[in-house]
Amino acid sequence: MTIRIEIDGRAATADRLAVAALGQYGHFTAMQVRGAAVRGLDLHLTRLATANRELFGTPLDPDTIRSHIRHALGSETRDASVRVYVQESPTGGLYTMVTVRPPGDMPDTAQRLVSVPYQRSIAHVKHTGDFGQGYYGRLAERQEYDEALLTTPDGVISEGSITNIGFFTGAEIVWPDAPMLAGVTMQLLERHLPKAGLPALRRQVRLTDLPGFRAAFVTNSRGIAPVRQIDETVIPADHGLMSTLYAIYASVPWDTFD
Repeated sequence: MTIRIEIDGRAATADRLAVAALGQYGHFTAMQVRGAAVRGLDLHLTRLATANRELFGTPLDPDTIRSHIRHALGSETRDASVRVYVQESPTGGLYTMVTVRPPGDMPDTAQRLVSVPYQRSIAHVKHTGDFGQGYYGRLAERQEYDEALLTTPDGVISEGSITNIGFFTGAEIVWPDAPMLAGVTMQLLERHLPKAGLPALRRQVRLTDLPGFRAAFVTNSRGIAPVRQIDETVIPADHGLMSTLYAIYASVPWDTFD
């Protein structure tokens, strides 16, 4: 699949891409499309609409967003990684850009994370242009870790550079109570965990608390993966927990863009 970029529902021209390259202020959502459908479409649309009101003070029409995604996918592309950006043009006004790339899945191996003293600015918004997030993610890879775990200088955990992290006490799921982006996959799990008999709560989690957890996992638009190590702390494997999480996620219905 070639990368496809459309702006406001039309193929991006060189002139429009030049304008987009100059506009760095905005927000976006990222999704995995399978069979021309996505899990949690309502959450993606809510994310875009809420961020648009906060960043620009204007509403966002969900039908227009659906239409732009449908058009960018076309009639032949069924599986893809799709991003929807809403940005401010340097010449004034807003534009919506949809990118379509090959599909991707979460690695099926347990993840190794390295903690870094960094938190995203305006963390609850999935905004463009966070240099520190990209810097620490790449630093983790160079150190042969799978992901960076963002913390405060005194070790309070918030989120991964491109993931949410959850912990398992043996009885309940614990999400960090810290500035972070509530990812769509995380929100979908939260919706369905009670039906699986798994209560979930948010509380402050520090690096020093890690030995007290029975398991940990990360989530993002590509799916869910277990965590096997954070810094020097080995995280136990809990195959029962992961089987439950995978089953919950697999049961989430797919939404079309109609």
